[in-house]
Amino acid sequence: MKARKRKPEIVFRNGKPAAVIVDINDYQKMLERLEDAHDLQVLREMRKKPLKFKKLEDFLKEFRPDV
Repeated sequence: MKARKRKPEIVFRNGKPAAVIVDINDYQKMLERLEDAHDLQVLREMRKKPLKFKKLEDFLKEFRPDV
């Protein structure tokens, strides 16, 4: 049997909305969407900058000097 999806509940404090109670699955989906939106914004910012390339040897010397 499938559980019924609950509607968000608004919690009031001093007559004003203070919090929202949402289904955990909905909350997790919202977090994923926020992360995706953030990732897209970071990618847009990165694309504004010119590309810089390093030689593999230089990269390895910098990040793994023992190689």
